[in-house]
Amino acid sequence: MTITRIQPGPRMSQAVVYNGTVHLAGQVGHGADVTEQSLDALASVEKLLAEAGSDKSRILSTTVWLADMADFAAMNAVWDAWVDPANPPARACGEAKLATPDYLVEFLVVAAVA
Repeated sequence: MTITRIQPGPRMSQAVVYNGTVHLAGQVGHGADVTEQSLDALASVEKLLAEAGSDKSRILSTTVWLADMADFAAMNAVWDAWVDPANPPARACGEAKLATPDYLVEFLVVAAVA
C-alpha cells in the first residue's frame, strides 16, 4: 500500500495517509488566547483534511492537549461550534506542557479518507 506524506519537512509531515486513514501532526494555532488558537488550529485541521481527501465529518478520533485545564470550557466552546454534530469523533483531552509556552492548545486528529 502507498504511503502519502502531505507537506513533508525535514522533521515531520503535516499529515500521512495510509490504508484509508489520515493521521495529522499536532495542529496548533496563533492568537492571544485559547479561543483564538483553537479557531486557528481547527482551520488548519480542515485544510489538511481536505488536502488528504477527507473532512471533519470523517474524523475518527481527536486528542486535545491543553497547556492549562482552566481553558477547557473556552476550548470546548470553539470545538462544539466546529465539530460535525452528526458525526462527532471519539475524543480525549488532557493537560500537557506544549512545545513552547506560547502554545495553549494542540489538536491531534485521525480521520478516514473518502
